[in-house]
Amino acid sequence: MTDPMFYTGPSMTWGCQRFSSENKAEENSPVTPMLKHLRMKIKSTGPITVAEYMREVLTNPVMGYYMHRDMLGEKGDFVTSPEISQIFGELIGIWFVSEWMATGKPRKFQLVEMGPGRGSLAGDILRVLKQLSSLLSKCDISVHLVEVSPKLSEIQASTLTEEKINLMDNSSFYMQGVTKTGLPIFWYRDLSDVPEGYSFYLAHEFLDALPIHKFQKTEKGWRELLVDIDPKAPDKLRFVLAPSATPATKAFIHGEESRDHVEVCPDAGIIIQKLAHNIEKNGGAALIVDYGHDGTKTDTFRGFCGHKLHDVLAAPGTADLTADVDFSYLHRIAQGRVATLGPIKQHEFLQNMGIDIRLQVLLQNASDEATRHQLLQSYAMLMDLGKMGGRFNFFALLPRTRFLASDELMKPNHSPSRVAGFGELTWK
Repeated sequence: MTDPMFYTGPSMTWGCQRFSSENKAEENSPVTPMLKHLRMKIKSTGPITVAEYMREVLTNPVMGYYMHRDMLGEKGDFVTSPEISQIFGELIGIWFVSEWMATGKPRKFQLVEMGPGRGSLAGDILRVLKQLSSLLSKCDISVHLVEVSPKLSEIQASTLTEEKINLMDNSSFYMQGVTKTGLPIFWYRDLSDVPEGYSFYLAHEFLDALPIHKFQKTEKGWRELLVDIDPKAPDKLRFVLAPSATPATKAFIHGEESRDHVEVCPDAGIIIQKLAHNIEKNGGAALIVDYGHDGTKTDTFRGFCGHKLHDVLAAPGTADLTADVDFSYLHRIAQGRVATLGPIKQHEFLQNMGIDIRLQVLLQNASDEATRHQLLQSYAMLMDLGKMGGRFNFFALLPRTRFLASDELMKPNHSPSRVAGFGELTWK
């Protein structure tokens, strides 16, 4: 492992600063169309931020990793909880219904999922809503999916609908249809296009794929990490450090920062602001499920290809790029507008939601030993602290009024309403 250099240009001396990601792409990685595109971009404008690199590699309309492939499941590059067991989505569906009941059973709500993958999670939630149709019979429910990938939206439509999907040209949504359970469903490229209103938002393994800026503490102060062409190997990329503070450095690094390496995701902050604004104004809730930390980790930027770790600078466009979510940053963004709960481990949330009881019902109804074995294996993957149970976190945004009604404010010893799935309530 080598060190990222200071980007200096020809007339300045090189400096270096150690950090844990690879400095340049691994040997013999293929020259992909995305690499050719990035080389031309860097030659034209100079080194680019890690955020710009991620945005291009993942969501470039022509050759972005997410845009034209199905990267989920055993044959893809990673597996998510909804692909492992139906119980995961069922319990999240119950959580939304629980919150709907706790807030007085409004006559209308929107289910909004950001980055819905193959549609498996939405499908499991919709099945729960169908099973509870007698409870929800007087409620007008609609489904809204935020998805930039044409390939994945195609798969989602196949998973969730039976009728022909209508493609829209002159509308805020680009597809619409009816779910297999009879609910109207719409697809959007941006969260801003989703109508406001009483909504339940879901972001499962979504924020971790949003572009991040990376910053390194040096003897000269904080410097942003950039991506550049390796002068010794023009077909490869490397990390360099900006020679002076960039606008992002000034905007996102605060004086009390104690770490020596920091990752910031402004796009996640913008999304949390939008969710907090609508929840404060119209009610509802947001559930964020992702791997992450509470402002303690440093370098978490990594790639995945074929279920294995992959050098983030090698063969760009062929692997998923991801970074842990900083939940302390999300909390700061939401602070003052809505209540925040968590983050708590997936193991704890699912246990609180009654996963053990649901597992026993499914085991009793299983028709053969192979099915029972599969159910137990899936349960272990979701719940073991060494697997997904300990890696993933649940974080929620809810209206402040969910906990403190105006008459309760006057009571000296008020006890806030409990929220399903979460233990101790923390809100500021």
